[in-house]
Amino acid sequence: MFILRPSPSLSIPLSPLLKPCTVVSTRRISVASIRRIAAAPVAASISITLDETLPYGPSLSKGHNPSTNPNSSQSQQDDQNSFNENHFTRIFNISAIRVNADRCYALESQLRGHLLNWPRIRNIARVSGDEIDAELQKYFNSSDDEIEPLDSLNRRIYGKAEGDGERLSPVLYREKLVKTFNSRGYEKFRNLARLSRPKRKSKAKTETEEGRDGKRNECYLVEEVVDEESGDEKEDLSGLIGDSVCRLGKWKGSTRLLLLDERYAYKSFDELPEAIKACLKGSVFELVRCKLTLFYGYWQMNEVLEALLPEHMIVPSSFETVGHIIHLNLRDEHLPYKNLIAKVVLDKNKPKIQTVVNKIDAIDNEFRTMQLEVLAGNHSLVTRVVENGLHFHVDLASVYWSSKLATERQRLLTCFTRSDVVCDVFAGVGPLAVFAAKKVKYVYANDLNPHAVDYMQRNCVLNKLERKIEVFNMDGRRFIDAIFKSQSSRPITQVVMNLPKDAAEYLDAFKGIFRDVERSKGLTLPMIHVYGFSKAEDPEFDFHERIRIALSEVAFEVKMHKVRLVAPGKWMLCASFVLPERVALANPISEL
Repeated sequence: MFILRPSPSLSIPLSPLLKPCTVVSTRRISVASIRRIAAAPVAASISITLDETLPYGPSLSKGHNPSTNPNSSQSQQDDQNSFNENHFTRIFNISAIRVNADRCYALESQLRGHLLNWPRIRNIARVSGDEIDAELQKYFNSSDDEIEPLDSLNRRIYGKAEGDGERLSPVLYREKLVKTFNSRGYEKFRNLARLSRPKRKSKAKTETEEGRDGKRNECYLVEEVVDEESGDEKEDLSGLIGDSVCRLGKWKGSTRLLLLDERYAYKSFDELPEAIKACLKGSVFELVRCKLTLFYGYWQMNEVLEALLPEHMIVPSSFETVGHIIHLNLRDEHLPYKNLIAKVVLDKNKPKIQTVVNKIDAIDNEFRTMQLEVLAGNHSLVTRVVENGLHFHVDLASVYWSSKLATERQRLLTCFTRSDVVCDVFAGVGPLAVFAAKKVKYVYANDLNPHAVDYMQRNCVLNKLERKIEVFNMDGRRFIDAIFKSQSSRPITQVVMNLPKDAAEYLDAFKGIFRDVERSKGLTLPMIHVYGFSKAEDPEFDFHERIRIALSEVAFEVKMHKVRLVAPGKWMLCASFVLPERVALANPISEL
């Protein structure tokens, strides 16, 4: 089906920055009707300007915005509470070559260097309503002198061709078809049974396809521009016999459009390179003009934010994703535009993302929870995170979670063996404890936050690992003392202390931890993995010294690993070492 739309005359100025002595002219195109051609999830824009100062390819600084005046974009930026998606609509004029559908892919490979070839755009545009069944294509390809194919087509459609006598009534014709039915189906009309009983599409599949089509239409639209012709030259019969019949003309069968590069937007066929003419030699083709309309849904997040934010302001591009929530950490200069930034981030990450939040204060409470402000979307901060095949329920309002530590958790798992017993002193909602339970023998997990302990128990059940994890809700020092001195606990071989701000201060809890243990039973000195921050010039040496001071011990080996740079000049590190025997057996009061 073709959609006819009246369009006003478009004035397209050429760039005045070609040469110092170039005469600038304006080209006016008279348009009678526009036909919809194609739509796709993502595409690239076509430039209509020859200004060398503008970037090559899609850009919001190029094209024509049909819905606003030149000053509306600036007023929209000044109003921080308003956001109009129509300001990001751009129209670009391009040229295209119409060819038969069976030749389009071969020509695409031959003309690759002269086609649009921009990221996220298809060089071939499908002509909507121009599809013809492959079995009927041979009848359109036949010449007018060949009567037999046309008679065969008439017999297939009406039951009889011209000269076969009187046409059978529909009832008699159906009775005749029934007589030709045998065990193999319809003998002469093999596809009739399949056409009479079409396959039913499932409701879910139909809704999915409709949703995809709706999403495609929001991104871009390719339209063919048809020049206006006077009524004396060509009579308009589209309203009488249909637009598709008037459109066909010399084209017999399905056609495609090969979108040419932007530098050929206003050139005639004689002005095209010889390479294009050589490829089209011997083929039926037509050089047509098209309009490419890019909507707000096409532009990427950083492109929209660059247009919205003032010049020379850094565009926020990094964020953390936690389930359906995006967690921003905006600078002070971004705060006046926080609502606009959040809306763009939400629009460009739907439907997976439903909430955008911003951290408004540093983490300074004992439960390590963040003060978050909901900027866009729903206000639910309870989400479900999937990490490396395991599922976790998280409430960002009451517990701590960091998706950025996923790689570090996997690295730490490589240090464990199947015979290990792991003690996670600051487990949170249990990401490391649950992963370790899949590999090691047993896990003891603890956290001071009662909400985190509640979610940790849920996550153990959710991943069917509750039999291999024992959960505690205690202070870190009390937990270390209780778990190592308990007669019923298993010998612990690995200890994880992931509380970077204060974990090193808890190391003194290991002083004399095995002082009351009988020497005859033997000691199992655990491997301790402690995390910390450092802003020193040599962060590894600084963190190493803090560990030695906390343990009051110097002669032991420590392996340092830089986890990530959390802020300029601030490193997060992981120190791994075997608990020194002298520290484990020392008297906390007299010997140390």
